[in-house]
Amino acid sequence: MISGSALLTDLYQLTMLQGYYEQNREELAVFEFFVRKLPKARGYMVAAGLAQALIYLQDLQFSSNEIDWLASTGQFKPAVLDRLAAFRFTGDVHAMPEGTVFFPHEPILRITAPLPEAQLVESRLINLLHFQTLIASKAARSVLIAPDKLLVDFGMRRAHGGEAALLAARASYLAGFGGTATVNAGMYFDIPIHGTMAHSFVQTYRSESEAFIDFAKANPDNVVLLIDTYDTEAAAQKVVDLADTLQSQGIKIKGVRIDSGDLAEHAKKVRRILDQGGLQQATIFASGSVDEYKLEALTAQQAPIDGFGIGTHLDTSADAPYFDCAYKLQEYAGIARRKRSEGKATWPGRKQVYRNYDDNGFMCGDTVTVENAPCTGEPLLQPVMQGGRIVTTQPSLMESREYAKRQLSRLPEALRRLSDIPEYPMVISAELQALAKSVDEQTLF
Repeated sequence: MISGSALLTDLYQLTMLQGYYEQNREELAVFEFFVRKLPKARGYMVAAGLAQALIYLQDLQFSSNEIDWLASTGQFKPAVLDRLAAFRFTGDVHAMPEGTVFFPHEPILRITAPLPEAQLVESRLINLLHFQTLIASKAARSVLIAPDKLLVDFGMRRAHGGEAALLAARASYLAGFGGTATVNAGMYFDIPIHGTMAHSFVQTYRSESEAFIDFAKANPDNVVLLIDTYDTEAAAQKVVDLADTLQSQGIKIKGVRIDSGDLAEHAKKVRRILDQGGLQQATIFASGSVDEYKLEALTAQQAPIDGFGIGTHLDTSADAPYFDCAYKLQEYAGIARRKRSEGKATWPGRKQVYRNYDDNGFMCGDTVTVENAPCTGEPLLQPVMQGGRIVTTQPSLMESREYAKRQLSRLPEALRRLSDIPEYPMVISAELQALAKSVDEQTLF
């Protein structure tokens, strides 16, 4: 499902390669992936997608069919096609571990490789890193707002394609969600899967109670009944009335789901009905246009809801569907390079990011500086690929999830808010500023 085709790229990557090959411009190049600015109402981002990026780099090659198709376009010379047929990524990669909290202008991935190799991978790397980072950052907001609730990714049906659905499930689980409704993600990434029933199941019966009984018999270990098809509170009472009958057959009602209306008001009424009927252990799960803002409102209303299915707003990152990110050349042939485009200027050279913490263990400031320059703090970029091969100590998804949890626990309280978010202290070191000045002075126009 996750594409590994070398043709999943932009045409200009290949046309540039043709120029590089013809002019023998194949010395080492350094590119870095970073975010220029945060989306509105965001105080931080959570790095994600590195695992897929590394697999892409390690496995990257052109198939014979892809080479034949490129030849058929008439845009590429035979000598270039021969080079592409033998193409492999042989470079090094430094990156922040998945789950790392980061901020604007901080590179989360650095590629060091012969120029054609470092150039070709740009489009797909941005594609993989941008999307999962976007979703993980969105999911983390819900996790911080509702840390004691079961949060489940419900967004596959409105995700922007099958790969997006899979990677959204992965990114949200990395950020702290409890699971996903996307079954393929359960198999592919070993993420816990959760699901109940749809209104259509109830609608196929003349009796709502009969529908509940048949579903419970078919799924005796996962009896979570959808109760808002017709009348939510009346259906909750039917669940209570059926409990003894099902219990006599060894079937326990695990919970109910509400998918519409005033979730807080319905949940309070349903909780009373369940409790009075002896179903104190039955949970209430809610879905229906839920996002972190609704979670915050429901928490303020003390809604007795145990878990949430979060779908469209998560998998499309509805309030911020993209962020301003870039993958830019920072060094070529041992010389630092700098883009100076208006509004898009870059900081040159190979960089490292150092993080400092206050006496309580919370993040209190980052410094972006030249690699190997003296600096206090924790270095965030780590070697993850050498000579085109993944370093064998890369963490599992579960390990990255635990790391993300620790990262979010060290996030300052003010940055966890959904509005009125202050800017995190980030410093460009004197060494990096001096390098930029030097590059500007030596650049010919």
